Amino acid sequence: MKITINNATTTSHLLGRDTDDLVTISLAIEKGKITQISEHPLPTSQTHPKENAFEKVIDATGLFLSPALLDPQVHFREPGMEYKEDIASGSRAAVKGGFASVVSMPNTMPTADNADVVAFMVEKARVSGLCKVYPTGALSKGLEGKEITDFKALQGAGAVAITDDGKGVQNDGLFKQALINAKTLDMPVLDHSEDESLSNGGAIHEGEVSQKHCIKGIKASSESVHVKRGCNYSEETGGHYHVLHVSTADSIDAIRQAKAKGAKVTVEVSPHHLLLCDEDIPVKADGTLDANWKMNPPLRSRRDMLACRKALTEGIIDAIATDHAPHAPHEKALHIEKAPFGIIGLETAFALIYTHFVKTEKLNLSTAIDLMSKQAGAIFNINCGRIEKGEDADLALFDLNTPFTVTPSFFASKSQNSPFINETLYGETHYTLVNGEIKYARP
Repeated sequence: MKITINNATTTSHLLGRDTDDLVTISLAIEKGKITQISEHPLPTSQTHPKENAFEKVIDATGLFLSPALLDPQVHFREPGMEYKEDIASGSRAAVKGGFASVVSMPNTMPTADNADVVAFMVEKARVSGLCKVYPTGALSKGLEGKEITDFKALQGAGAVAITDDGKGVQNDGLFKQALINAKTLDMPVLDHSEDESLSNGGAIHEGEVSQKHCIKGIKASSESVHVKRGCNYSEETGGHYHVLHVSTADSIDAIRQAKAKGAKVTVEVSPHHLLLCDEDIPVKADGTLDANWKMNPPLRSRRDMLACRKALTEGIIDAIATDHAPHAPHEKALHIEKAPFGIIGLETAFALIYTHFVKTEKLNLSTAIDLMSKQAGAIFNINCGRIEKGEDADLALFDLNTPFTVTPSFFASKSQNSPFINETLYGETHYTLVNGEIKYARP
């Protein structure tokens, strides 16, 4: 399809320039690529009926043009748990949030610990025809942490990284060997950092809130112990160690030190760990805590939350990830100690970051988008995040000026397990284009 986008606002930084000024541009798109960038409106059938051959013209006046986003961590549940989410519904949620690309985790049923399951995910994403889904391969067979998988076979089937996400790797020797094996393939090892002897089956962060409600807590050290392990092994082996959904101040200190030593360590943070802490978990009418606020790692202390914010604004954080983890309503209706971990986040991530960090001038807009596109992609050697001639037309148009309220009906996901329902935000997606095709247009 031939498309033109006229009168969009963007930043010169996102156009690949050294400056970071706001500019108004128009784009021509053909055969999935950006073919023209102009500072003046491009001809349309109304203005030049004989010259215009575009099949679709988008008037982007008042909208912000961004490279489409890339999410480093999602759980699309297929195969095996399609009642929570499947690749098609997860992809619909992604494009509604401005994402053209997602990196999916291997904790499916069966586990993505072999080439067949990875190839299945790649094919299902191709058939759904919405966003680009980059699977990861399991580090250990069955996520059991006992026997290492065939990384080369997983990569050959389409895996872009290795991880046992959904579980922490408890065997130190196995984890170190994974870094060594993945290094030979130039693949990152993504770590759900959790020492289970310290998390001990808890439901929320161990602190005053867990004590007050007599709920078994998860120690902050359960994360930081494994983060320190990974940083040390990365420094020793030269392997690329990526910390998933960091949540504690001690973890951030370890990462900061490892980066200063030159270790190949990267880290992501999720919007909920930047914006919420355990004190914010609401109490329901029956006196129990709301399980829609239960995730792993859990909402930590206010100190930890503020440390995550500081790391973001200081440049320690390499990417922002949603950790989109859908569950059915009846599962999240259970008592918080019995309900599954996880919240959804694809539809709200950009708006949350824009509203709470960019609009409040804590973070530059171009920097925020880099964290959600170019820098996130770089972790997996995926090129994205710039609006340049000849590049894939993976683009998003956001309304940065008009507030909208998140309601249960807002979500394109099969699930609605979000702590951000009823919040008023800025930055709603109006269009998402993937390979030059409109995959989402706001009704």
